[in-house]
Amino acid sequence: MAATGSEKQGAKAFYVTTPIYYVNDAPHLGHAYTTVAGDVLTRWHRQRGEKVWFLTGTDEHGQKIMRTAEANDVTPQAWCDKLVEEAWKPLWEHLNIANDDFIRTTQKRHTDRVQEFVQDLYDKDEIYKGGYEGPYCVGCEEYKLPGDLIEAEDGTKLCAVHKKPVEILKEENYFFKLSEYGPKLLEFYEANPGFIQPESARNEVVNFVKQGLEDLSISRSTFDWGVPVPWDEKHVIYVWIDALLNYATAVGYNENPAKFDETFPANVHLIGKDILRFHAVIWPAMLMAQGLPVPGRVAANGWLMVGGEKMSKSNLTGIKPQDLTSHFGVDAYRWYFLRAIAFGQDGSFSWEDFSARYTSELANDYGNLASRVAAMVGKYFGGELPASAADGDAEKAIQDGLAKAALTADAKIGEELDFQAGILAIFDFVKQVNGYITEQEPWKVAKDESEEGRARLATILYTAAESLRAVAVLLNPIMPETSQALWESLGAEPSLGALAAQPVQTSATWGRLPAGATVTKGAVLFPRLEEKKD
Repeated sequence: MAATGSEKQGAKAFYVTTPIYYVNDAPHLGHAYTTVAGDVLTRWHRQRGEKVWFLTGTDEHGQKIMRTAEANDVTPQAWCDKLVEEAWKPLWEHLNIANDDFIRTTQKRHTDRVQEFVQDLYDKDEIYKGGYEGPYCVGCEEYKLPGDLIEAEDGTKLCAVHKKPVEILKEENYFFKLSEYGPKLLEFYEANPGFIQPESARNEVVNFVKQGLEDLSISRSTFDWGVPVPWDEKHVIYVWIDALLNYATAVGYNENPAKFDETFPANVHLIGKDILRFHAVIWPAMLMAQGLPVPGRVAANGWLMVGGEKMSKSNLTGIKPQDLTSHFGVDAYRWYFLRAIAFGQDGSFSWEDFSARYTSELANDYGNLASRVAAMVGKYFGGELPASAADGDAEKAIQDGLAKAALTADAKIGEELDFQAGILAIFDFVKQVNGYITEQEPWKVAKDESEEGRARLATILYTAAESLRAVAVLLNPIMPETSQALWESLGAEPSLGALAAQPVQTSATWGRLPAGATVTKGAVLFPRLEEKKD
């Protein structure tokens, strides 16, 4: 997607990343949740006129991928190629994800740079050879500490995340001197309290680091599906070291200095809370060791739950996003999870809750408002938007409400990553406009054919249409298809230009929709569910 708005050449890009996702299976709602959040955040900043870079991709090395490929009787590379091209990329396109880049950790642009990074650390004496034995979860691709395990009824030790037995591995590996970075990390956390969000995640990481860090095994020698260690090709680089480095390799590390300088580090890493320590402990320590800048923020979203269980393929609660978009539509899908669940907290999904919110907020409040306004402009003014005659107290209250909603949404979505609060602010304004129409009763005012009556009717309908103009701008990062439909229905594009070029900061500037614009009643934005075909 091409960036819109005014951009300062050479300015630091607002750089947002999702995790790179394991391609051991097709994506589910949990993967899409994080990716949609990143898309909304970056679309919002684009509509601020900022330079933006949005990265997502796939993590294709490691023992889990190798075993999945073997189980399917194909090579790991063939398995990754199939999943990426047939499942992951098509889903992001389906969900209107406007990422600037899609990185795969099997790409040469990545693997070469990973080897260079690790070689540099080795040359700086940040890496040494040693041995390790301990419980290992293949699903997490991680050695586990005793506190990370739970016990089954028969006494078997299980990974707390995957609820599967861990394997006891003993290997001769190379180690990164992570233990030396504990004090530096704690100092950094203290100086940058917003680095880890939410606060519960920050507290978890701080307490973990205070207990003392162990050196990190950064190679494996019992399998070969990975990036070879450059000075010892009997070892492959630990998949998490490989994976974390995608945030640097994708933007030109050691390859395109200009691109790297204007993009790196990330402003926001969006992650699931189960990979918090990798991003908030290991990743900044690696960057410190290499003398590179540390990211601005690591924002951990909670888990999507179904029946009290974390949504994942391993526990069979994975649901395909297409199961929902085929019924509710893509825009409603993008809206629902960010509206229904406070980002950073766990949230339960249910079909019934989605249906209820869709009907109440999208179909009744928002969609019906758009239809009514267009219908009344068509009925009473032949589809030509009338000029507002004189704004009274009721109109000024609407203008004040819009200003408050726009300010709140910009702060909550653009800065605080509180998508829920930002969306609610916009929809509170939608409710206010509905209340305004109910109170002003334009259908009754229309019966007064005097000059004063016509002027009052014009003011009411202009106020409602101009309110919708601003709502289309504010909801465009969240629901781009329906926002575009509303924009066109209001006749805004000929005079105001493309919707994606409308700055969110000035969305509340009143009077932008010109009188005389051609208002048309298009298709219903959010058809009632009983009218939709499954």
